[in-house]
Amino acid sequence: MTKKTVHVAVYDTLSDWEVGAATVNIADDSWHREPGRFEVATVGLTTAPVTTAGRMRVTPDLALADIDPADSAMLILPGADLWDAGDDLAPFARKAREFLAAGVPVAAICGATLGLAKEGLLDDRPHTSNAAEYLASSGYSGAEHYVDESAVTDGDLITADAMSPFEFAREIFVRLDLFEPQVLDAWYQLFGQKDPTGYFALAENASGQAD
Repeated sequence: MTKKTVHVAVYDTLSDWEVGAATVNIADDSWHREPGRFEVATVGLTTAPVTTAGRMRVTPDLALADIDPADSAMLILPGADLWDAGDDLAPFARKAREFLAAGVPVAAICGATLGLAKEGLLDDRPHTSNAAEYLASSGYSGAEHYVDESAVTDGDLITADAMSPFEFAREIFVRLDLFEPQVLDAWYQLFGQKDPTGYFALAENASGQAD
């Protein structure tokens, strides 16, 4: 089986906590419906190291100009202070347009949704973000399509607010068809709802796969 790559954007001031729940479960296929389908690769504006909001140093696997939607299963765009500070990250929003035009999913959380709004990608799609007022500051034309939910999926586009990394991850897993429904429910029960009974359901499914 040829692995498909999920590309995760990395840049200075990246909000570490927003994508970890998604990336670790994509990379670790212990509970996957079909183990071995996916791998994770990081993408920077260049391959020069970046420093996240949590002061973690990350060296991108690839430069943004070198990725092609045809070689990707999804592009994940985390939030970062730089999304609010100007147009330094605008190339990632333009790449998101390229992905969506090719029918390849894009998942954006927090400040990355502002970047998509500025790019005009939220003008005609149901979407969410940190707040309706936050996106309105972009001057975009999609306010009527704003949905006051933690995470929203519209076809190939996933958007989420900064406070909902587990809901964001859950939508990503659904779009990638990563888990069986009962595994997804147990995962979210444990991590999203902090219900420890979800752990036993996950353990049971892991044991079943091992058998």
